[in-house]
Amino acid sequence: MGSKIKSSRVALFAFIIFLLTALCFVTLYKMQIINGAAYYEESQNSITRQQSVTAMRGNIYDRYGRALVSNRESYNLYINDIRLFNEDIIEDPNSVILEMVNIAEANGADWTDDLPITKSPPFEYTDMSAFQRTLLNAYFKDKGLDEDTSAVELMSYFRTRYEIDNSYTAEEMRRISAIRYALNVRYAINTAEYVFIEDASIDLISELMGVVGQVVEVRSDFTREYKTQYAAHILGYVGDITPEEVEVYMAGDNSGYNLNSKVGKDGVESTFEDWLHGSDGLSYVERNGEGSVTNTTYESEPEPGNHVYLTIDIQLQESVERALESGIYALQQKRDVDNAKAVSEGRPEDVKEDVRGGAIVVVDVKTGEPLAMASYPTFDASTVYENYAELLTAENDPLFNRTTMGAYPPGSTFKPVTAIAALTSGVINTETRIKCEGLYTAYAATGYTPACWIYTQYNGELLHGADNVSEAIRDSCNYFFYSVSDQMGIEALDAIAQQFGLGESTGIELPETTGNLASPETHDRYDVDDWMAGDTLQAGIGQSDNLFTPLQLAEYCAAIANGGTRHSASILKSVRSFDYSKNLYEKPVEVLSTVDTADYNIAAVQRGMYLLTHDVNSSSLDIYYAFNNYSYNGESIGVAAKTGTSQLGEDAADNASFICYAPYDDPEIAVAIVVERAGSGAGLVNIAKDVLDAYFSLDDKTASADSENTLLT
Repeated sequence: MGSKIKSSRVALFAFIIFLLTALCFVTLYKMQIINGAAYYEESQNSITRQQSVTAMRGNIYDRYGRALVSNRESYNLYINDIRLFNEDIIEDPNSVILEMVNIAEANGADWTDDLPITKSPPFEYTDMSAFQRTLLNAYFKDKGLDEDTSAVELMSYFRTRYEIDNSYTAEEMRRISAIRYALNVRYAINTAEYVFIEDASIDLISELMGVVGQVVEVRSDFTREYKTQYAAHILGYVGDITPEEVEVYMAGDNSGYNLNSKVGKDGVESTFEDWLHGSDGLSYVERNGEGSVTNTTYESEPEPGNHVYLTIDIQLQESVERALESGIYALQQKRDVDNAKAVSEGRPEDVKEDVRGGAIVVVDVKTGEPLAMASYPTFDASTVYENYAELLTAENDPLFNRTTMGAYPPGSTFKPVTAIAALTSGVINTETRIKCEGLYTAYAATGYTPACWIYTQYNGELLHGADNVSEAIRDSCNYFFYSVSDQMGIEALDAIAQQFGLGESTGIELPETTGNLASPETHDRYDVDDWMAGDTLQAGIGQSDNLFTPLQLAEYCAAIANGGTRHSASILKSVRSFDYSKNLYEKPVEVLSTVDTADYNIAAVQRGMYLLTHDVNSSSLDIYYAFNNYSYNGESIGVAAKTGTSQLGEDAADNASFICYAPYDDPEIAVAIVVERAGSGAGLVNIAKDVLDAYFSLDDKTASADSENTLLT
């Protein structure tokens, strides 16, 4: 059989192979021989730098899916230092830098100024953040400068090193130096790339690009956007990662963080950082000698953070914050009138200090979940980073979260604990009556005779009579609680207080203080003297060393309302994946402790708190008139309450506290209020009523809001 392959086809195929080989040879010859030197020089002049790719941070929602914090696309401005210091492109980099700064300031934009030196002579170092101190020390080391170099000496060094001629004023020289210092020092410690302006406006970008577009680069990013002016202490804020945080967040090889990351600084943003942050991506950007990007390689893609849902109801939160602010304002107005009257009547000793801050916590009685946590004074979470230095020195410390970190003497709000402890220990029963004698004289031989408040207020002319435990709570009779505390002792009292969570962690994820439960063991923290019988008496009425947070008081009140079950105060309700397709975490209802006592003992205390608001013989008629016929939309709502007045010394106005729950027959919420230097706890009744009004006025407390957390099909 003859061959089917024709010789002409073989020849054609061989010719094609020859042509391809020749083409490759010619191309390689041109690249390596003819243009090799040029390509080599270009490759030597190219610069490759790491560049982070920001991951979108997860959103924060309230319990009904209302957005509290989200993200919006923004634009950051960077300086192309390769072009800025290329003499073939920019003849005078200092003049360009000054022009950039002047344009930014004329547009009202804040440019990043890390130089910790005053903006005008005589130059001095300013108070430095940890990050600024790290940068400055690194610069000294890199440039061989002495650590004791003064600000004036450093500015003189800048003028020489950066060839800033004398035609520039001292202030202009300082602006130029700040930018050049910022660009230099970041190479010294290999930290994040310098951002000239974050979240720049379109108008500013347009003007800068038209004037100095050769050295300004615009890159898209995400800016945290706060959807509410409230809940600042709960939400917290985000900021640049610090050197100390780098060691924490970037410990692992696959941490998802880089030196340009934004991290949570306080509140939920910090506490749930692991859920919210996601993982930033990483790219390598190659530039030629003129600063133009020639190639970008992505090593890892960014992974968005997950979405956190809180137990907070933002509508209630807003109303509670307004009630607290307006309530404190009204208390201060009354204080001003009373002080003016005291001065005019020649009673300067009766002039009292101003009302300070305060806090309100509202929790779900059945689950312990915080529904609202208001601390006053407060701040704007959207601008806290820019105004941080001012906020640190502001009056009454607006950054301080009084709901979880403020520890206050509970005053008479503690008496329900004492009552249950006395009933549980068998010192009294629900029928026992103790006659108020005004002065408790069991320790008269030692000179110690503590008085009931009614004895002091009415100069011994009016006493409470013989109260049972419910009536003693209604009357807030000190004598009754001195007597039972003396009989049962501090150990029995503290055992019940601990079961109510007083002096214990509440289970909230935010930073909190556990306060202090008065006892011989903890007494040494506050007093050099030994624990005495009188300390037990004072502990029984909420004084001595007792210090609790408003959150602890609210959870304690909720436990009274639900029959003795103390739940966790966790503020995290659930977590969903970044695309909302998966529920990653659901917080279960958690019981932290149960009060070990008979139901009728708690019922007797509940009855006493009810009598305070519904019995005309109440120790406070203001409270009686506010709540005896309390209703909303025609529906009668029973309220149980207890006031507290905490004595802070002869020269200080008393702290005021108030706890309540409602409805009495089927409790839904418990409320705790503390206002510093407000005086009597009964004076907080209007604030408490406003809080209850806000809660019961919510149209539908169980309906979820339509939001972006719903997948559309």
